Amino acid sequence: MTERAVITPLLPPAVVFAEEPGDPPYPDLSAEEFAQVAGAVPERRREFATVRLCARRALAQLGLPALPLLPGPGGAPRWPAGVVGSMTHCPGYRAAAIARRRDVVALGIDAEPAEPLAGGLLEAIALPGERAHVRRLSRSRPSIAWDRLLFSAKEAVYKSTFPATGVRLGFEDAAITFDPVDGSFRARLVVPGLLVDGKPRVVLAGRWTAARGLLLTAIALPAAGRAPPGDRP
Repeated sequence: MTERAVITPLLPPAVVFAEEPGDPPYPDLSAEEFAQVAGAVPERRREFATVRLCARRALAQLGLPALPLLPGPGGAPRWPAGVVGSMTHCPGYRAAAIARRRDVVALGIDAEPAEPLAGGLLEAIALPGERAHVRRLSRSRPSIAWDRLLFSAKEAVYKSTFPATGVRLGFEDAAITFDPVDGSFRARLVVPGLLVDGKPRVVLAGRWTAARGLLLTAIALPAAGRAPPGDRP
């Protein structure tokens, strides 16, 4: 039996994805894609190629052709018209997730190693209330690196909102709270008047998981009239 993908419980059925635990030999890049990393170190070129391999596999699930996936403004990949998507990579994991814009208007995924942040980084990324929240969670469930999970959730917020709004959010622009029981989190946006799909957004709902030495977070904002995200069966 095939092992369940680690990202599966984070995404609603409207989102398709592909993941890799590492870098397979010689994943293909188009000439335009290779030009983006021609001067990079080999590790960077491999992760760049593998995450695009994942993206092409996900596009195929929607019946879409394999196109060059080039970074756009802010580093977000340029997806085909009518598609939203997100990529992530960290040591031991690469993944891409996409959906039709008619179903999902904003999508962000992030993966991090399940290790605490280096000293001083929590203070750099967290609001005072978030630091207190992380301390409480660390006392009740010390097996989770909550500071790293907070960083991941903020990355998912940025990845989901920037392509949809063009607004560059900083770490201080979203206040995150985790539910340690049901694997959900809420991101309260501090930026006033932020519009996603023409509607003001104050709170984004996301999901998180800790598995196989990884911490993963995801936000998938459903289009108007679509069901809110939930677990896959």
